[in-house]
Amino acid sequence: MSVVEVVGLTVVRGGTTVIDGLDLAIGPGVTGLLGPSGCGKSTLLRSIVGVQRVAAGAVTVLGEPAGSAPLRDRVGYQTQSSSVYDDLTVLENLRFFARVLALPRAAAEDALASVDLTGHRDAVVGRLSGGQRSRVGLAVALLGSPALLVLDEPTVGLDPVLRRDLWALFHRIAEAGTAVLVSSHVMDEAERCDALLLMREGAIIAHGTPAEIKAAQGVADVESAFLALVERRESA
Repeated sequence: MSVVEVVGLTVVRGGTTVIDGLDLAIGPGVTGLLGPSGCGKSTLLRSIVGVQRVAAGAVTVLGEPAGSAPLRDRVGYQTQSSSVYDDLTVLENLRFFARVLALPRAAAEDALASVDLTGHRDAVVGRLSGGQRSRVGLAVALLGSPALLVLDEPTVGLDPVLRRDLWALFHRIAEAGTAVLVSSHVMDEAERCDALLLMREGAIIAHGTPAEIKAAQGVADVESAFLALVERRESA
């Protein structure tokens, strides 16, 4: 069963067509959306969340139109920019956003525990490390136990150890039943995904498991597969 279905999606921004007639289906587990900066990843994620104006096509999430009222507490979204308040503690941030979403007080505690930040509940967010701040933003996105979690470049700027820990957390979240869609421009993160979407210039140029994508191109790593796909498209 597909968690997300995209049919004929076209997005125009600033007079430029960023995505043109895209068809796509995304299932459960951890799906990575990988491609260079500026290829349209954030635009696609915004379309899935329902905050992007689209020129044509349809996006269905969990059986409902993207951005519709029934999805408000079923889709969690973490943007590239920080969505938390630096002058509040971790717990104060979570309680604030829980009230905004009309969730019970216990939801903040549940989200805190889900990202292993219980020991930092009273820490002021502005004094946390980059990895801890990312976890706070992730906790906000997890409020209400969404069925789909959309993460836009959540590991950017983090060191390899923190990136490893966050990816392990993404998989624990997926194992608990939440589908995770995470974007990145770092190709070495591809092997951490259950399924991959490789994006280039607004188009999905490959979709499958890392093993399937590598085997199709006869290469040993996803970056080489991506380059082979790009070269094939440019020579066609």
